[in-house]
Amino acid sequence: MHSAPNKEADCNGSSDAGTAQRLAAVLARIRAAELRFGRVPDSVELLAVSKVQPATLIADAFDAGQRAFGESYVHEALEKQARLQSLPLTWHFIGRIQGNKTRDIATHFDWVHSLFDIRHARRLDAQRPPERGPLPVCVQVNLSGEASKGGLAPAEVAGFIDQCASLPNLRIEGLMTLPAPGADFDAQRRPFAALRELRDRLARTNLPLPVLSMGMTDDLEAAVAEGATIVRVGTAIFGPRPAAKPETTDH
Repeated sequence: MHSAPNKEADCNGSSDAGTAQRLAAVLARIRAAELRFGRVPDSVELLAVSKVQPATLIADAFDAGQRAFGESYVHEALEKQARLQSLPLTWHFIGRIQGNKTRDIATHFDWVHSLFDIRHARRLDAQRPPERGPLPVCVQVNLSGEASKGGLAPAEVAGFIDQCASLPNLRIEGLMTLPAPGADFDAQRRPFAALRELRDRLARTNLPLPVLSMGMTDDLEAAVAEGATIVRVGTAIFGPRPAAKPETTDH
């Protein structure tokens, strides 16, 4: 039996009885999309994006059955991990990787979804504690070429994966994308289809790339339709995000 943190004593926020209901509603959307688009039942994992949300809401989601949580800011995530250390949670780093944060990411996270810089890959590999085993990572792909978003151009992904192949403490699991919002359902599907097609071209026997991390609150159905295996949902579970304090950058 795992004990959740004392919610009344948590100064970061208060318990929200609605979290369980919102979580159930998101899971229902995912399962309905699996059925609608012929996906294997329960083949799509929900990653609850908990960045800038208080530890109390993560504990509420845990109580409702959620185990995987996504964080973008290392210092904030470490505080929550310490607060929730009694709970068997899986922590995914989904934010922009900063060079001065790679040791903490390598040490304290179970997954990384946002890798696209070989310097960061080498640091994560060198800094991953051996007892934790290889760090599962997704390569971030910038399908739209937006300067404001990180990620590799599709043509760069194969070479990047080849560079990472010699890093024994990283395990390339698949691809991630964060596309521009689509005007309608068909427009939402197009970048997700492009990521799936890229994965299909790159996958091989010794590198199956089973993971497609794509889709969020507003477009998860389109992502499921095109083969997502992980959808990253925050606001539909936790509500609007409070403003985040920027972390010190060092690329």
